[in-house]
Amino acid sequence: MTRPTREVDVLVVGAGPAGLATAARLATAGVARVEVLDREQHAGGVPRHSHHGGFGTWTHPLTGPAYARLLHTAAVRSGAVVRTGTTALDWSGPLALDTAGPQGPETVRAQAVVLATGARERPRAARLVPGTRPDGVYTTGELQQAVHLHGQRIGTRAVVVGAESVSYAAADAVRAAGAQVVAMVTELPVPQTTATRAHDARLRHRIPLLTDTTVSELLGHGRLSGVRVRHRDGRSVRLVCDTVVFTGDFVPEHELARRGRLDLDHGTRGPAVDGNLRTSRPGVFAAGSVLHPVEGAATAAREGAQVAAGVMELLAGAEWSRATVPLLVEAPLRWIAPNRVAPGDDRPYVLRTSALVDRPVLRVVQDGRPLHQERLRTAVPNRTLTLAAGWTRLVDTAGGPVRVMLSGR
Repeated sequence: MTRPTREVDVLVVGAGPAGLATAARLATAGVARVEVLDREQHAGGVPRHSHHGGFGTWTHPLTGPAYARLLHTAAVRSGAVVRTGTTALDWSGPLALDTAGPQGPETVRAQAVVLATGARERPRAARLVPGTRPDGVYTTGELQQAVHLHGQRIGTRAVVVGAESVSYAAADAVRAAGAQVVAMVTELPVPQTTATRAHDARLRHRIPLLTDTTVSELLGHGRLSGVRVRHRDGRSVRLVCDTVVFTGDFVPEHELARRGRLDLDHGTRGPAVDGNLRTSRPGVFAAGSVLHPVEGAATAAREGAQVAAGVMELLAGAEWSRATVPLLVEAPLRWIAPNRVAPGDDRPYVLRTSALVDRPVLRVVQDGRPLHQERLRTAVPNRTLTLAAGWTRLVDTAGGPVRVMLSGR
């Protein structure tokens, strides 16, 4: 079967905050044919079913659905075409994708492709939590869609696994469904949101927080009847509940990147990119949570605007080749993005740590030569650290990888 082929200037895969911001910026700048594809039936990404506030700006705070509508409207009004219910299946050329949607199978060719496919939470099975397979087991995204998009009822007593920002959003969804959160469980010694927000949230929700604790087993047949949790000291306790929500532990939606044989970063597991968010395939960019699962919607939207600048340079005839070196992290740091660096890169980097470190020193070195050093406030797992880019002018592209290290006092 021969697929019909269409030509566009820029093809954006993913209609979340990063993809919609990219499309709006490109179309506003005069790029004639900008097209966004998304396999969901409605544009907006995760904010579409995140009914809590905190989106938008300090002066114009919005709920997630309102923020999603704002981004979608901006993209469409700027002249971009947003096609929902359409899946990018595979590459049929360096800058061509086979798609399937309401219009039937097509091949879409572009001068530039932006991957903004986002990230997803790993479900219970991927976390290797043993036990039975009862109803009542969710990830945050599944819970929010069930409650806010479909109006479904969940159980009456829920355990939330995790204690970061997305975990408190899950707790909000549980309460919106009329259920009680009987506990939040985290294997770490502290919650992974800011101290003030975590304290306020616990007071507001009156949720017991179990730190240094893991879920060791799911119980029940037909419907969840409880979870067994194990404390770091070895004590095991059964919590009675009919719902459990696994939150956090995000992985990038990198299927297209992998099928296209783009270089993937070992830490983020998303496409490896330089400071202009260019991947290893000429003409292919990436932005948003596919690069670093998972940052907030505002970060994704900012990267959408950032990647649009690089796309416009490419469309104007800029050369793709650019000397870069790998940017690597050492434990306890988990990853850094972007993860390739060139002299003069001027946009900040985001990092995550896997361990709690009090007032650490962040150091950047190349071949033993110090490029940067600064002291940070406490580094907490699942909370973003930021590294400014002023040191990049010292990078030697003929040298070895640049390494970023985090050490205690």
